[in-house]
Amino acid sequence: MRAPLSWLREYVELPAGVTGRALAAELIAAGLEVETVEQAGADLTGPLVVGEVLAIEELTGFKKPIRYCQVDVGDANGTGEPQNIVCGATNFAIGDRVVVILPGGVLPGGFQIGARKTYGHLSEGMICSVSELGIGEDHSGILVLPQDTPVGADAIELLGLRDDVLDIAVTPDRGYALSIRGLAREAATAYDVPFKDPADVELPAKKASSEARPLNGGGRGLEDGEAYPASIGDQTACDRFVLREVRGFDPDAKTPMWMQVRLHRAGMRPVSLAVDITNYVMLELGQPLHAFDRGKLTGPIVVRRAAPGEKLETLDHVKRTLDPDDILITDESGPISMAGTMGGLATEIDERSADMVIEAAHFDAMGTARMSRRHKLHSEASHRFERGVDRELPLYASYRAVRLLAELGGAEIVPGVTHAEAPVEPVTVTMPAGHPDKVAGVVYGRDAVVRRLEQVGCTVAGDDVLAVTPPSWRPDLTDPNDLAEEVIRLEGYEDIPAR
Repeated sequence: MRAPLSWLREYVELPAGVTGRALAAELIAAGLEVETVEQAGADLTGPLVVGEVLAIEELTGFKKPIRYCQVDVGDANGTGEPQNIVCGATNFAIGDRVVVILPGGVLPGGFQIGARKTYGHLSEGMICSVSELGIGEDHSGILVLPQDTPVGADAIELLGLRDDVLDIAVTPDRGYALSIRGLAREAATAYDVPFKDPADVELPAKKASSEARPLNGGGRGLEDGEAYPASIGDQTACDRFVLREVRGFDPDAKTPMWMQVRLHRAGMRPVSLAVDITNYVMLELGQPLHAFDRGKLTGPIVVRRAAPGEKLETLDHVKRTLDPDDILITDESGPISMAGTMGGLATEIDERSADMVIEAAHFDAMGTARMSRRHKLHSEASHRFERGVDRELPLYASYRAVRLLAELGGAEIVPGVTHAEAPVEPVTVTMPAGHPDKVAGVVYGRDAVVRRLEQVGCTVAGDDVLAVTPPSWRPDLTDPNDLAEEVIRLEGYEDIPAR
């Protein structure tokens, strides 16, 4: 899991001077495996500014397109006069806002920029692509910014070109750490500072009520009506299934640069706004999502196991023969998705999809893992489901996604939600208050034990014997030794005496 420090800071009030390496040291002390800390953009120096293209002269007589441009960079060049720049890209026009590095600047990788004569003209800098800025892989054209971007603005600050990125190897028992949400909570505990839960999304209330259901609150059905019809056909495969709908999404809407940069830093390639939103919410909250093109669905959706002889062509264009133990999302046409692993080609959203059904669910971890291995099909979604996803997230993550589709893509959120679920009894673990002391050989005391368990998210009751209810995002906490381990790691492994 790659986690940009700037993204973590959005949800945890880290002290201003905390660097990625300092945070990594704290997380390692708490038992997480931080493999590397990348200092993205550390070798980048300006002047790197926003410019407006004033004029373009198409140069002829060369084997490839060459343009001689005049670009307004404000006062960044010290004169206020337009900057003359030779550029080989053709995906921009007069009036566009672009990113310009001026002579004396250095791009990522140590690429120094100076004024030089090329193609018969003096080029005083460079108009940049996302790959040259280190925030993407696309080098087919230069980066064109929104029209309201201020000319002369510092592009390093504007685009977040400098950031520390922690790369964390998440062990199978810590699925919660495959999200910004989980890592921000760990960072807040390490520094004993406030944590703002990104999953604390206020859901729409019924028209007759002004109350919105809080995260992890009781009750169901506070939203009016259903979205696309669905049911759970096999409760051993799925115990929560949520659908929401949007319509009128603008397929031409572009993913904003702040989201593209975060996705790139986290190791994912931006694809399109709709796909990027589902990936963004997954990275932030830890809940995999899937978007169906509503017009390609046929009849009600049912979550079930595969029937003998069923087949499905997945998004990677592989036609798969399904196993009776496979967990599927189906409609009247048959299988349309391998649950928690990969969607089907026939119902995928495409470049013109405007009406969509957003799915968020809680699938069986073991069933998802077996299906993924059986088909040799590993995905970001299956990686999370087989390690345990927070069962309470689907309602909130799906609403976060449709709100982003509305805010960034002009979609209309269809009122209502489809929420199918199977009852699951909460787990309560009974543990003597002194059990962590006994395991570690260190006297922590009841107050420290309770405080650490509450920091993890547990509800704790009792005096000498504690009744501990783990939070929904920690399905790995099932016995007293699991709870003792949480107390010991947060109190510090270094305090355990050598034996």
